[in-house]
Amino acid sequence: MVISSVTEATGKWGNLDSQRGNLSELDLWCMICGDFHMTADHWKFMAEDMPKDPVDMIEDLTKMGIYKPDTFKMADAVNAADIRKALLLKVAGKGDPKREQLVLELAKQAGGIENAFAAAFGPKAGEFFGDVRHYNSFSRRRFLKNLAVGAALVTLANCTSKQQTQDLKTGENQPPPNVDSLEKTDLKIGFIPITCATPIIMSEPLGFYSKYGFNAKVVKMPSWGAVRDSAIAGELDAYHMLAPMPIAMTLGLGSATFGVKLASIENINGQAITVANKYKGKINGPADFKGFTIGVPFPYSMHNLLMRYYLATGGVDPDKDVKIRPVPPPDSIAQLVAGDIDAYLMPDPFNQRAVYEEAGFIHKLTKELWEGHPCCAFAASDAWIEENPNTFRSLNKAIIEAAGYARNPANRPEIAKAISERAFLNQPVEVVEAVLTGNFDDGQGNTKAVPDRIDFDPYPWQSFANWISSQLVRWDLQGDGKVKSAITSEKYDEVGKEIFLTDLARELAQEVGQTPPTEIYRTETLEFDTFDPAKPQEYVDEQIKKYGF
Repeated sequence: MVISSVTEATGKWGNLDSQRGNLSELDLWCMICGDFHMTADHWKFMAEDMPKDPVDMIEDLTKMGIYKPDTFKMADAVNAADIRKALLLKVAGKGDPKREQLVLELAKQAGGIENAFAAAFGPKAGEFFGDVRHYNSFSRRRFLKNLAVGAALVTLANCTSKQQTQDLKTGENQPPPNVDSLEKTDLKIGFIPITCATPIIMSEPLGFYSKYGFNAKVVKMPSWGAVRDSAIAGELDAYHMLAPMPIAMTLGLGSATFGVKLASIENINGQAITVANKYKGKINGPADFKGFTIGVPFPYSMHNLLMRYYLATGGVDPDKDVKIRPVPPPDSIAQLVAGDIDAYLMPDPFNQRAVYEEAGFIHKLTKELWEGHPCCAFAASDAWIEENPNTFRSLNKAIIEAAGYARNPANRPEIAKAISERAFLNQPVEVVEAVLTGNFDDGQGNTKAVPDRIDFDPYPWQSFANWISSQLVRWDLQGDGKVKSAITSEKYDEVGKEIFLTDLARELAQEVGQTPPTEIYRTETLEFDTFDPAKPQEYVDEQIKKYGF
């Protein structure tokens, strides 16, 4: 692999053909990180026929040049706290399951991931790496084992870390996107100005759309009703939608029947319950909301479903004991100040903006109600997808790649600055950054650090679809029984698989170097119960029995 890269590098490093006879003495150009290092056997430690025990591997590692004095220096210098399991798998594994498995196996040999870090990179590095004068069998074996683990981990991490961030944003080490087969390149993508739309919005100023051959413009919409109506009218190519909307529109709930596919999830978490300041000190739980007028952005939204879920646990009937009504997110703070609503469950940045304006306080983040819950999604109509299959695939891929970039906390200050502009969120940068970084004041005198207050995972779990469908059935929002007839106990999976394009999202995520799950269902753990996606109707029946509605 490295030898084949030598001729590719000659434009940058000069003609090395005349030196091929001395290849064993050269540090060769690495196509992964672009530097000269190691020997022509750089990748042989990945071979299946290599020894599995690091102690047996050490001689081969030494011959290959993977174990060098510089590795000892590196092991002493790197702080273990900075290289945890997730980061190591991301950097050293680089999205390749085989590479990740190698890293995990090496760590296992050292007695676990933490022991591997401590031995290879942490304060005990000197004990395991610096003293080569251990001669009894136990200490020598321990030394050799940790040497092998440390050398391999340091090498894997170093060889990929230089390119990690650049690859995520520009994909330089990925094949260039094929833009020749796109049916359409000038696109209009509707969005609501909220942080949930981050991957859709940021893809314009940060170049993810242009990378995939699109002249795409994001179009700010005033409300979710306007998004729905523009979608049906064919005024937009694709849209930012609430996760329940494709299900509702496809089934004809709240509108004419209109087929829509949920292509990928935009964000997980990222919402909060905000209450007017006049109630400060008086709201401790769901029972205290009785008699309130509460705003949600749209009837068929996670916000409405989660608000109802929360109220019910406190014995508050969402249809009788409170008034829940739609409020466009940009209008939410003004209505809170005017007293038109007492509280709202809204997407950010409007929860944080209420604190910023001293209009309200954050009572509860929705991640406390359901860690990792979906909120918004990227969607397109059945008809548009059929007419533009290649465009749809590439557009979805661009947004999935952007979501992966947004998931890295290190990138969020840059993203906050890009999407705060007037054309996008039109919010103070400090408000957006507080949401994206999770470092915020809650309006009750507390400074919080919640890194995943909002997160970006594009994988559309089928269990998301089943929970959403279960709550549409539970609350029968139209009051005419249409939901219950459309989503019978036998049709939950059918509805989800028709509308949530989970398999395609996985395929595209893999193509951009992400590692999405292979499963499509998982058990969802909420604050007050657990949802088994295989038994959605039983879940609804249990909720009604427990709370009375």
